[in-house]
Amino acid sequence: MVTEPIFKDWTDQTSDLFGNVPLNLRHRLHEHPLFSDDGLAGLIETCPRDNYNLVQWGTQGPRSDWREGEIIDLSGGDVLDAIRQGRMWINIRNLPQFSTPHARLLDDIFSELEARLPALQSFNRTMGLLISSPKSRTLYHADLPGQSLWQLRGVKRVYLYPKAAPFLKEEELEKIALTGVEVSLGYESWFDGHAQAFDIKPGDMMTWPHNMPHRVDNHDVLNVSMTLEWFTPDIRRTHMVTMANAILRHKLGFAPKSRDIHGASFWAKAVLQKAFRKTSWIRRESRARKPATFRPDPHQPDGIIELAGTRA
Repeated sequence: MVTEPIFKDWTDQTSDLFGNVPLNLRHRLHEHPLFSDDGLAGLIETCPRDNYNLVQWGTQGPRSDWREGEIIDLSGGDVLDAIRQGRMWINIRNLPQFSTPHARLLDDIFSELEARLPALQSFNRTMGLLISSPKSRTLYHADLPGQSLWQLRGVKRVYLYPKAAPFLKEEELEKIALTGVEVSLGYESWFDGHAQAFDIKPGDMMTWPHNMPHRVDNHDVLNVSMTLEWFTPDIRRTHMVTMANAILRHKLGFAPKSRDIHGASFWAKAVLQKAFRKTSWIRRESRARKPATFRPDPHQPDGIIELAGTRA
């Protein structure tokens, strides 16, 4: 249980702006014992295999340049050291599923948020943790749930882009809804000239309008960040419309003209997407884990050891 307010600088104006514009707020969670060296190491050691991805990046380009690894016979502290000196990240998903302290913290966060934002009405809430090497990068993407990014260690730069074409096209959001793969947006380097950039440090929390495209670059230091995701009634309705529009466009050959989440149009699309979810047509892109080709090792120059028979 958190005894002090989690947010340090919340004002009445913050309540008016939350969810409508990008916000960078101050919080206390970087001081929480769960995110100390011992807390992080213990979390890595107790995380079930199905709840993490360990990824080494090559060039900072397409996902095809990434490869999967696995933690084998290594302490959590050694994994942290390997990530610190290598080119990799570990994404620990849905912490409340296996960690009661993190589940309680998630409840504390949303209890405070909903006390400050009575209209929030969140559900399907979850928490993740990303521990990433210096200079690591999160590629250009957009998320379907509500999102916030909590910086716990290190410094990273967050780029936020306009929520309109060409930065975000309706067809791209529909593809994310169908496949479940957030990194489905076309990115051009000139987009950066139209982005808002924020350097965030421990104790900063970023949130932004729903579906806003973004990407993130680490500074030259190990980074630890927590992500929260949630749905609200409006976000859920938006997701239903996005899925229905994807079905109209990609299955039935109609170009949808509306993203309204109220009225007769919405209810027709709600029925459509529900019906198609029960058919064999919708098949999310496989998220089967690639075979592991390395394991972390802090005693190696690049922080990894190749697994036998996977790479010379």
